[in-house]
Amino acid sequence: MDTRTQQIVIFLVVGLVAGWLASFIVMGGGLIQYLVSGVIGAFVGGYLLDLLGIRLGIKNPLLAQIATATIGAIVVVLIARLIS
Repeated sequence: MDTRTQQIVIFLVVGLVAGWLASFIVMGGGLIQYLVSGVIGAFVGGYLLDLLGIRLGIKNPLLAQIATATIGAIVVVLIARLIS
């Protein structure tokens, strides 16, 4: 497997874990919803934390990505619930 493929797989796994964590926190969801909310949440979380100047202080890059994506996924799920 080449590097680009590994990066995509890791990104999707991070999104899946973050979506699952967010769904666990705000209740509900299925596998596809976990993946979608986690992947979108990765972008939203990164943007929001950068915009607010928040640094999580997590030394492990993978855990930092999961935490950031989870925060974003929670925001995405809550906004989706407000809209629907």
